Amino acid sequence: MNTATKNLENDHVHILQLIDVMENATQTDDPNVEDLEVMINIIKKYADGLHHAKEENLLFPLMTNRGFSLEQGPIAVMLHEHDLGRNYVKGMTENLEKYKGGDKKSISTVFENMLGYCELLRGHIHKENNILFKMADNALTADDQQSLLKQFEQIETDGKLNDFLEQLKELNKIYKP
Repeated sequence: MNTATKNLENDHVHILQLIDVMENATQTDDPNVEDLEVMINIIKKYADGLHHAKEENLLFPLMTNRGFSLEQGPIAVMLHEHDLGRNYVKGMTENLEKYKGGDKKSISTVFENMLGYCELLRGHIHKENNILFKMADNALTADDQQSLLKQFEQIETDGKLNDFLEQLKELNKIYKP
């Protein structure tokens, strides 16, 4: 049976592909700025936009209704890591603008933020897949899962999920791990 947590795990597969692409993109001395902008946009609109919206606006509140805490424990850790990820994205964005403005040294800070984001997300995804989502599966009813899944699918349609997956596919061809 397809569930809300399986849907989120499927997102993680794509986010991990993006992380591989980003790591490979940092291995060049002459980066393609447009590609970097697409990567950052996919993070902002897909990983943070669509995926985190499903977790922060739907899954986590439902889990708190089932007795989980927002202030401590696994959900609090995930929310904190989402914020850390957003800080890395801010660092990428700001320094890429500096790079485009002629500050060639700032590309190293873009890459540092990209690599920090990649490391953070690998651990984050592992915790969600192996701990948090298993807890959710135990706490949520089948009806909860199906209701969430329907809401997730609406977010994906409204957020143009397929557009991001197509962009990721193109980047994968260029920065194949």
